[in-house]
Amino acid sequence: MNSFPINSIREDFPILKSKINNHDLVYFDNAATTQKPQSVIDSISNYYEKYNSNIHRGVHSLAEKATNEFEKTRTKIKKFINAKSNTEIVFTRGTTEGINLISSSLGKYKFSEGDEIIISEMEHHSNIVPWQMLAKEKNLKLNTINVTDEGKIDLNDFKNIISSKTKLVSLVHISNTLGTVNPIKEIVEICNTNNIISVIDGAQASAHSVIDVQNINCDFYVLSAHKMYGPTGVGVVYGKEKLLEEMPPYMGGGEMIKEVKFSGTSYNDLPYKFEAGTPNIGDVIGFKEAINYIENLGKDQIIQYEDKLRDYAQKELNSIDGFRIIGNSENKIGIFSFTIENFHYYDLGLLLDAKGIAVRTGHHCTQPLMDKYNLDGTARVSLALYNTEEEVDFFVDSVKNLLNR
Repeated sequence: MNSFPINSIREDFPILKSKINNHDLVYFDNAATTQKPQSVIDSISNYYEKYNSNIHRGVHSLAEKATNEFEKTRTKIKKFINAKSNTEIVFTRGTTEGINLISSSLGKYKFSEGDEIIISEMEHHSNIVPWQMLAKEKNLKLNTINVTDEGKIDLNDFKNIISSKTKLVSLVHISNTLGTVNPIKEIVEICNTNNIISVIDGAQASAHSVIDVQNINCDFYVLSAHKMYGPTGVGVVYGKEKLLEEMPPYMGGGEMIKEVKFSGTSYNDLPYKFEAGTPNIGDVIGFKEAINYIENLGKDQIIQYEDKLRDYAQKELNSIDGFRIIGNSENKIGIFSFTIENFHYYDLGLLLDAKGIAVRTGHHCTQPLMDKYNLDGTARVSLALYNTEEEVDFFVDSVKNLLNR
């Protein structure tokens, strides 16, 4: 792990110098949102200080500068996930809006009464509720893939519940609760063989794995900037151009139009057909710097470091008496949802906060998964590229001290 420049990386994130309750901050809530390097913060400030303007609508210098920087982010994302074209990259406010865009737009023309949609038991609420709403509206059937005790998708169950009426499968790439990395390429191949639309929730995967949408060959891939060291309020829908061309707009208003008359409106070309209104310009521009930061470090180097830190953390966490990790797939990232015997997760979260340690407590927006494991919630440690073995040690020692009080 010495070859990874962890000390200089930590210097790039100003919040990591914070004191929480007179302790150094140990930030272990990265699955909820990651912290931001100074370069991202500076990029957003620079937009508002130097060239704040609306985009795509003006010919003055500020508007042209803002438009160019905004569109550079689209190009950067296209390369980051290996999409074929900028036209396949649609900006949203986040993964949640992205999935809602897909479900709403496809729902207007792609489904008939009795059609079926498949999700899994490990999905985030954002990949459950939109499909429930569509199923209720269109009288569709929503099927769920079983998750094994180890926290893996049961592929045999998936194959068994596919029918001639299955029109769409929407699955998480990496579980925000279990850390499980799902076999997305294999699942998408099954979908393509059966002429089923595939939607992949990549919110957790974007910062922790290499994403190649052409290699995966999915129809849609959705992600959020704030899970990958970028700002909140920015997301991306990747969609195959053919499908995006077929789909009606999600919202109406400015930018998504080509011509408006009271007799009728024609819509803009891709991707602008799905980008109604003034977007979150400054934060989209900041997102480009987040991707630059990841690329400058090197995705392979980040993954190698995080894998080693995951293995170290798992070993040390298991040394805690009464400690139980929920989800033990052999293919997972550094996300550990856990319970401790005779210790409520909420109390644990408060006591750790007193030590400056930030962990998540609750159901993690995966209540059906909690129900499966007969839990009302867990505590969760989720690691990122700026976390260290020393922080893991401090966490483990702090928990052990709490248990021995």
